[in-house]
Amino acid sequence: MRHILWRQRTPPHSDKDAMKNLFSETYFEARTRFLDATKVETYPSGYRGPDGQPLSTDVAYLGDPDADNVLVSIAGTHGVEGYCGSAAQLSLLRSLLADSLGGSVGILLIHALNAYGFAWDRRVTAEGCDLNRNFVDFSKPLPENPGYDELADHLVPSDLSAESLAVAERAIAEFRATHGETAFQTARKKGQYSRPEGMFFGGKHPSEPRQVLEKICMDYRIAERQNVIIVDYHTGLGPYGYGELQTETSSGLEGYRRALEIFGPSVTSPDLGTSSSVAITGTQDEFWQGELGSRHTYVCLEFGTFSPDKGREVLRNDHWLFAYHPDQANTEIGKRIRNATREHYNPARPDWQEMVQSRCDQVHRQALAALTQAK
Repeated sequence: MRHILWRQRTPPHSDKDAMKNLFSETYFEARTRFLDATKVETYPSGYRGPDGQPLSTDVAYLGDPDADNVLVSIAGTHGVEGYCGSAAQLSLLRSLLADSLGGSVGILLIHALNAYGFAWDRRVTAEGCDLNRNFVDFSKPLPENPGYDELADHLVPSDLSAESLAVAERAIAEFRATHGETAFQTARKKGQYSRPEGMFFGGKHPSEPRQVLEKICMDYRIAERQNVIIVDYHTGLGPYGYGELQTETSSGLEGYRRALEIFGPSVTSPDLGTSSSVAITGTQDEFWQGELGSRHTYVCLEFGTFSPDKGREVLRNDHWLFAYHPDQANTEIGKRIRNATREHYNPARPDWQEMVQSRCDQVHRQALAALTQAK
Protein backbone atom coordinates (compact mmCIF):
# COMPACT_ATOMS: atom_id res chain seq x y z
CA MET A 1 0.00 0.00 0.00
CA ARG A 2 1.37 3.37 -1.00
CA HIS A 3 -0.06 5.64 1.71
CA ILE A 4 1.34 9.06 2.56
CA LEU A 5 2.34 8.84 6.21
CA TRP A 6 2.43 12.55 6.90
CA ARG A 7 2.14 15.94 5.27
CA GLN A 8 2.74 19.48 6.38
CA ARG A 9 -0.58 21.14 7.23
CA THR A 10 0.23 24.82 7.01
CA PRO A 11 -1.07 26.24 3.74
CA PRO A 12 1.28 28.86 2.28
CA HIS A 13 0.16 32.47 2.05
CA SER A 14 0.41 34.44 -1.17
CA ASP A 15 3.41 36.53 -0.26
CA LYS A 16 7.03 36.68 -1.32
CA ASP A 17 8.35 34.40 1.43
CA ALA A 18 5.69 31.79 0.78
CA MET A 19 6.52 31.77 -2.93
CA LYS A 20 10.18 31.12 -2.12
CA ASN A 21 9.08 28.03 -0.22
CA LEU A 22 7.20 26.72 -3.24
CA PHE A 23 9.27 27.71 -6.27
CA SER A 24 12.71 26.17 -6.42
CA GLU A 25 15.83 27.34 -8.25
CA THR A 26 17.05 23.91 -9.39
CA TYR A 27 15.65 20.46 -10.04
CA PHE A 28 17.61 19.19 -7.04
CA GLU A 29 16.06 21.74 -4.69
CA ALA A 30 12.60 20.93 -6.06
CA ARG A 31 13.17 17.21 -5.56
CA THR A 32 14.40 17.69 -1.98
CA ARG A 33 11.30 19.69 -1.13
CA PHE A 34 9.05 17.06 -2.66
CA LEU A 35 10.78 14.27 -0.73
CA ASP A 36 10.53 16.30 2.48
CA ALA A 37 6.79 16.80 1.97
CA THR A 38 5.70 13.20 1.40
CA LYS A 39 6.65 9.57 1.04
CA VAL A 40 7.57 8.62 -2.53
CA GLU A 41 8.36 5.77 -4.85
CA THR A 42 11.38 6.54 -7.02
CA TYR A 43 11.84 5.70 -10.69
CA PRO A 44 15.55 6.27 -11.43
CA SER A 45 16.63 7.79 -14.74
CA GLY A 46 19.39 6.31 -16.84
CA TYR A 47 20.77 9.82 -17.37
CA ARG A 48 22.72 12.23 -15.18
CA GLY A 49 22.55 15.87 -14.19
CA PRO A 50 24.95 18.67 -15.17
CA ASP A 51 27.52 17.63 -12.56
CA GLY A 52 26.97 13.90 -12.88
CA GLN A 53 24.22 13.70 -10.25
CA PRO A 54 21.63 10.89 -10.39
CA LEU A 55 18.18 11.85 -11.60
CA SER A 56 14.76 10.35 -11.00
CA THR A 57 11.03 10.71 -11.36
CA ASP A 58 9.38 10.55 -7.92
CA VAL A 59 5.80 9.48 -7.31
CA ALA A 60 3.48 9.91 -4.34
CA TYR A 61 -0.01 8.50 -3.85
CA LEU A 62 -2.54 9.97 -1.42
CA GLY A 63 -5.75 8.31 -0.28
CA ASP A 64 -7.31 4.90 -0.85
CA PRO A 65 -5.02 2.90 -3.17
CA ASP A 66 -8.11 1.23 -4.66
CA ALA A 67 -10.04 4.47 -5.26
CA ASP A 68 -12.32 4.51 -8.29
CA ASN A 69 -11.65 8.20 -8.89
CA VAL A 70 -8.12 9.59 -9.18
CA LEU A 71 -6.52 12.97 -9.80
CA VAL A 72 -3.19 12.59 -11.62
CA SER A 73 -0.88 15.59 -11.26
CA ILE A 74 2.15 15.71 -13.59
CA ALA A 75 5.11 18.07 -13.20
CA GLY A 76 7.94 18.33 -15.69
CA THR A 77 6.62 16.87 -18.93
CA HIS A 78 8.65 19.62 -20.55
CA GLY A 79 11.58 19.50 -18.15
CA VAL A 80 12.32 23.15 -17.41
CA GLU A 81 8.59 23.82 -17.09
CA GLY A 82 8.64 21.52 -14.05
CA TYR A 83 9.34 24.37 -11.63
CA CYS A 84 5.73 25.46 -11.96
CA GLY A 85 4.36 21.93 -11.59
CA SER A 86 6.60 21.19 -8.62
CA ALA A 87 5.34 24.32 -6.84
CA ALA A 88 1.74 23.33 -7.62
CA GLN A 89 2.28 19.88 -6.11
CA LEU A 90 3.91 21.32 -3.00
CA SER A 91 0.99 23.70 -2.57
CA LEU A 92 -1.41 20.75 -2.80
CA LEU A 93 0.60 18.68 -0.33
CA ARG A 94 0.72 21.56 2.15
CA SER A 95 -2.99 22.28 1.85
CA LEU A 96 -5.94 20.70 3.61
CA LEU A 97 -7.50 19.34 0.43
CA ALA A 98 -6.13 15.82 0.88
CA ASP A 99 -7.84 15.51 4.28
CA SER A 100 -11.25 15.65 2.63
CA LEU A 101 -10.64 12.73 0.29
CA GLY A 102 -13.36 10.15 0.49
CA GLY A 103 -12.84 6.44 0.19
CA SER A 104 -13.37 6.57 -3.57
CA VAL A 105 -10.87 9.36 -4.34
CA GLY A 106 -7.08 9.26 -4.63
CA ILE A 107 -4.31 11.59 -5.82
CA LEU A 108 -1.28 10.47 -7.83
CA LEU A 109 1.55 13.02 -7.93
CA ILE A 110 4.23 12.50 -10.60
CA HIS A 111 7.20 14.79 -9.93
CA ALA A 112 9.80 15.48 -12.66
CA LEU A 113 8.48 13.15 -15.36
CA ASN A 114 11.25 14.42 -17.65
CA ALA A 115 13.94 14.59 -14.97
CA TYR A 116 16.77 15.16 -17.46
CA GLY A 117 15.09 18.23 -18.95
CA PHE A 118 14.26 19.55 -15.48
CA ALA A 119 17.85 19.19 -14.26
CA TRP A 120 19.42 20.63 -17.42
CA ASP A 121 16.80 23.39 -17.84
CA ARG A 122 15.71 22.02 -21.22
CA ARG A 123 12.23 21.30 -22.55
CA VAL A 124 13.38 18.10 -24.23
CA THR A 125 14.32 14.66 -22.96
CA ALA A 126 17.86 13.27 -22.97
CA GLU A 127 17.06 11.80 -26.39
CA GLY A 128 16.25 15.29 -27.68
CA CYS A 129 12.51 14.55 -27.80
CA ASP A 130 9.70 16.91 -27.03
CA LEU A 131 7.86 14.47 -24.76
CA ASN A 132 4.52 16.00 -25.69
CA ARG A 133 5.14 14.96 -29.32
CA ASN A 134 6.50 11.49 -28.43
CA PHE A 135 3.22 9.60 -27.80
CA VAL A 136 2.75 8.35 -31.35
CA ASP A 137 2.53 4.77 -32.59
CA PHE A 138 6.07 4.18 -33.85
CA SER A 139 5.00 1.00 -35.64
CA LYS A 140 3.15 3.19 -38.15
CA PRO A 141 4.42 5.85 -40.57
CA LEU A 142 5.35 8.96 -38.61
CA PRO A 143 3.51 12.26 -39.15
CA GLU A 144 5.03 14.57 -41.72
CA ASN A 145 5.59 18.29 -41.31
CA PRO A 146 6.82 19.82 -44.59
CA GLY A 147 6.57 23.33 -43.17
CA TYR A 148 9.13 22.49 -40.51
CA ASP A 149 11.41 20.87 -43.06
CA GLU A 150 11.36 24.12 -45.03
CA LEU A 151 12.22 26.22 -41.99
CA ALA A 152 14.46 23.83 -40.05
CA ASP A 153 17.82 25.40 -40.86
CA HIS A 154 16.46 28.85 -40.08
CA LEU A 155 14.82 27.91 -36.78
CA VAL A 156 18.04 26.30 -35.53
CA PRO A 157 20.93 27.63 -37.63
CA SER A 158 24.35 26.08 -37.15
CA ASP A 159 25.87 29.55 -36.81
CA LEU A 160 24.57 32.25 -34.47
CA SER A 161 26.55 35.09 -36.00
CA ALA A 162 24.67 38.31 -36.70
CA GLU A 163 24.82 37.65 -40.44
CA SER A 164 23.48 34.11 -40.11
CA LEU A 165 20.65 35.20 -37.79
CA ALA A 166 19.68 37.98 -40.17
CA VAL A 167 19.36 35.46 -43.02
CA ALA A 168 17.29 33.16 -40.80
CA GLU A 169 14.94 35.92 -39.67
CA ARG A 170 14.37 37.07 -43.26
CA ALA A 171 13.44 33.53 -44.27
CA ILE A 172 11.06 33.18 -41.31
CA ALA A 173 9.47 36.56 -42.03
CA GLU A 174 8.96 35.56 -45.67
CA PHE A 175 7.30 32.27 -44.63
CA ARG A 176 4.99 34.16 -42.26
CA ALA A 177 4.06 36.72 -44.92
CA THR A 178 3.42 34.04 -47.53
CA HIS A 179 1.59 31.42 -45.46
CA GLY A 180 0.24 33.34 -42.46
CA GLU A 181 0.90 33.21 -38.72
CA THR A 182 -1.16 30.08 -38.03
CA ALA A 183 0.73 28.15 -40.72
CA PHE A 184 4.04 29.32 -39.24
CA GLN A 185 3.13 28.31 -35.69
CA THR A 186 1.80 24.96 -36.94
CA ALA A 187 4.99 24.29 -38.91
CA ARG A 188 7.13 25.18 -35.92
CA LYS A 189 5.15 23.58 -33.08
CA LYS A 190 2.93 20.81 -34.46
CA GLY A 191 5.69 18.23 -34.08
CA GLN A 192 8.32 16.94 -36.48
CA TYR A 193 10.01 13.55 -36.76
CA SER A 194 12.84 14.20 -39.22
CA ARG A 195 15.27 16.57 -37.44
CA PRO A 196 16.59 15.21 -34.11
CA GLU A 197 18.53 18.42 -33.47
CA GLY A 198 15.49 20.61 -34.09
CA MET A 199 12.62 22.05 -32.11
CA PHE A 200 9.56 19.96 -31.22
CA PHE A 201 11.17 16.71 -32.37
CA GLY A 202 8.86 13.80 -31.58
CA GLY A 203 11.54 11.12 -31.64
CA LYS A 204 12.13 7.84 -33.43
CA HIS A 205 11.04 5.60 -30.55
CA PRO A 206 9.42 5.89 -27.11
CA SER A 207 11.60 8.07 -24.89
CA GLU A 208 12.63 7.16 -21.36
CA PRO A 209 10.03 9.48 -19.71
CA ARG A 210 7.26 8.01 -21.87
CA GLN A 211 8.23 4.54 -20.71
CA VAL A 212 8.38 5.76 -17.11
CA LEU A 213 4.85 7.18 -17.36
CA GLU A 214 3.61 3.90 -18.81
CA LYS A 215 5.23 1.96 -15.94
CA ILE A 216 3.84 4.31 -13.28
CA CYS A 217 0.34 3.90 -14.66
CA MET A 218 0.74 0.13 -14.68
CA ASP A 219 2.15 0.05 -11.15
CA TYR A 220 -0.70 2.18 -9.81
CA ARG A 221 -3.35 0.42 -11.92
CA ILE A 222 -4.63 3.67 -13.38
CA ALA A 223 -6.30 1.96 -16.34
CA GLU A 224 -8.58 0.16 -13.87
CA ARG A 225 -10.03 3.37 -12.40
CA GLN A 226 -13.47 4.64 -13.30
CA ASN A 227 -12.80 8.39 -13.46
CA VAL A 228 -9.37 9.97 -13.91
CA ILE A 229 -8.61 13.68 -14.21
CA ILE A 230 -5.10 14.53 -15.41
CA VAL A 231 -3.61 17.98 -14.78
CA ASP A 232 -0.36 18.44 -16.72
CA TYR A 233 1.41 21.72 -15.83
CA HIS A 234 3.15 23.75 -18.55
CA THR A 235 4.57 27.24 -19.02
CA GLY A 236 5.61 29.59 -21.80
CA LEU A 237 2.47 30.05 -23.91
CA GLY A 238 -0.18 32.73 -23.58
CA PRO A 239 -0.51 35.97 -21.60
CA TYR A 240 1.84 36.53 -18.67
CA GLY A 241 0.68 34.64 -15.58
CA TYR A 242 -2.61 33.47 -17.08
CA GLY A 243 -3.37 29.79 -16.53
CA GLU A 244 -5.20 28.41 -19.56
CA LEU A 245 -6.83 24.98 -19.34
CA GLN A 246 -6.19 23.45 -22.75
CA THR A 247 -7.69 20.21 -24.03
CA GLU A 248 -6.17 18.23 -26.90
CA THR A 249 -7.39 16.93 -30.24
CA SER A 250 -6.97 13.26 -29.28
CA SER A 251 -9.86 13.60 -26.81
CA GLY A 252 -11.85 15.63 -29.32
CA LEU A 253 -14.93 17.61 -28.47
CA GLU A 254 -16.09 14.93 -26.03
CA GLY A 255 -12.96 15.47 -23.94
CA TYR A 256 -13.46 19.22 -24.18
CA ARG A 257 -17.04 18.91 -22.94
CA ARG A 258 -15.95 16.74 -20.01
CA ALA A 259 -13.37 19.35 -19.03
CA LEU A 260 -15.90 22.16 -19.49
CA GLU A 261 -18.28 20.49 -17.04
CA ILE A 262 -15.53 20.21 -14.43
CA PHE A 263 -13.64 23.48 -14.82
CA GLY A 264 -16.03 25.89 -16.52
CA PRO A 265 -15.82 28.13 -19.60
CA SER A 266 -12.12 28.94 -19.22
CA VAL A 267 -11.38 25.55 -20.85
CA THR A 268 -10.13 25.86 -24.45
CA SER A 269 -9.91 23.52 -27.44
CA PRO A 270 -7.72 23.57 -30.56
CA ASP A 271 -10.60 21.90 -32.41
CA LEU A 272 -12.72 25.00 -31.77
CA GLY A 273 -9.89 27.45 -32.36
CA THR A 274 -10.14 28.78 -28.81
CA SER A 275 -6.79 27.45 -27.56
CA SER A 276 -3.59 29.49 -27.63
CA SER A 277 -1.96 26.27 -28.85
CA VAL A 278 -2.14 24.91 -32.38
CA ALA A 279 -3.16 21.28 -32.88
CA ILE A 280 -0.12 19.09 -32.20
CA THR A 281 0.76 15.42 -32.75
CA GLY A 282 1.89 12.80 -30.26
CA THR A 283 0.56 14.52 -27.16
CA GLN A 284 0.42 12.90 -23.76
CA ASP A 285 -3.36 12.94 -24.05
CA GLU A 286 -3.06 10.33 -26.82
CA PHE A 287 -1.65 8.00 -24.16
CA TRP A 288 -4.50 8.73 -21.74
CA GLN A 289 -7.10 8.38 -24.48
CA GLY A 290 -5.71 4.95 -25.32
CA GLU A 291 -5.62 3.88 -21.68
CA LEU A 292 -8.95 5.21 -20.47
CA GLY A 293 -11.06 6.58 -23.32
CA SER A 294 -14.08 8.47 -22.00
CA ARG A 295 -13.11 7.62 -18.40
CA HIS A 296 -10.44 10.32 -18.44
CA THR A 297 -10.32 14.10 -18.64
CA TYR A 298 -6.97 15.58 -19.60
CA VAL A 299 -6.11 19.27 -19.26
CA CYS A 300 -2.84 21.02 -19.95
CA LEU A 301 -2.67 23.88 -17.43
CA GLU A 302 -0.53 26.34 -19.40
CA PHE A 303 0.85 29.52 -17.83
CA GLY A 304 2.04 32.34 -20.03
CA THR A 305 5.40 33.96 -19.42
CA PHE A 306 7.03 36.30 -21.94
CA SER A 307 6.71 37.04 -25.67
CA PRO A 308 6.56 34.22 -28.25
CA ASP A 309 9.54 35.67 -30.08
CA LYS A 310 11.56 35.59 -26.86
CA GLY A 311 10.54 31.97 -26.43
CA ARG A 312 11.65 31.17 -29.95
CA GLU A 313 15.01 32.80 -29.23
CA VAL A 314 15.72 30.83 -26.06
CA LEU A 315 14.71 27.56 -27.75
CA ARG A 316 16.88 28.36 -30.76
CA ASN A 317 19.88 28.97 -28.52
CA ASP A 318 19.20 25.84 -26.47
CA HIS A 319 18.98 23.59 -29.52
CA TRP A 320 22.01 25.24 -31.13
CA LEU A 321 24.06 24.58 -27.98
CA PHE A 322 23.19 20.90 -27.62
CA ALA A 323 23.18 20.16 -31.37
CA TYR A 324 26.44 21.82 -32.32
CA HIS A 325 28.37 22.49 -29.10
CA PRO A 326 27.24 20.00 -26.42
CA ASP A 327 30.74 20.05 -24.93
CA GLN A 328 30.11 23.68 -23.95
CA ALA A 329 26.94 23.01 -21.93
CA ASN A 330 28.80 23.56 -18.64
CA THR A 331 30.94 26.47 -19.83
CA GLU A 332 30.08 30.13 -19.35
CA ILE A 333 28.17 30.36 -22.63
CA GLY A 334 26.35 27.10 -21.96
CA LYS A 335 25.26 28.16 -18.50
CA ARG A 336 24.13 31.53 -19.83
CA ILE A 337 21.92 29.82 -22.42
CA ARG A 338 20.52 27.36 -19.86
CA ASN A 339 19.83 30.14 -17.36
CA ALA A 340 17.98 32.15 -20.01
CA THR A 341 15.80 29.13 -20.78
CA ARG A 342 14.95 28.68 -17.10
CA GLU A 343 14.16 32.37 -16.65
CA HIS A 344 11.82 32.32 -19.64
CA TYR A 345 9.84 29.28 -18.48
CA ASN A 346 10.06 29.97 -14.75
CA PRO A 347 9.98 33.72 -14.09
CA ALA A 348 11.45 34.35 -10.64
CA ARG A 349 8.86 37.04 -9.92
CA PRO A 350 6.44 36.92 -6.97
CA ASP A 351 3.58 38.33 -9.07
CA TRP A 352 3.83 35.51 -11.64
CA GLN A 353 4.33 32.90 -8.92
CA GLU A 354 1.26 34.05 -6.97
CA MET A 355 -0.85 33.88 -10.13
CA VAL A 356 0.38 30.33 -10.72
CA GLN A 357 -0.27 29.19 -7.17
CA SER A 358 -3.75 30.69 -7.03
CA ARG A 359 -4.84 29.15 -10.32
CA CYS A 360 -3.37 25.74 -9.50
CA ASP A 361 -5.13 25.69 -6.14
CA GLN A 362 -8.40 26.52 -7.88
CA VAL A 363 -7.95 23.77 -10.48
CA HIS A 364 -7.08 21.24 -7.76
CA ARG A 365 -10.25 22.12 -5.83
CA GLN A 366 -12.39 21.83 -8.95
CA ALA A 367 -10.92 18.50 -9.94
CA LEU A 368 -11.27 16.96 -6.48
CA ALA A 369 -14.82 18.25 -6.14
CA ALA A 370 -15.73 16.58 -9.45
CA LEU A 371 -14.10 13.31 -8.43
CA THR A 372 -15.81 13.35 -5.03
CA GLN A 373 -19.19 13.75 -6.73
CA ALA A 374 -18.51 11.10 -9.39
CA LYS A 375 -20.64 7.97 -9.22
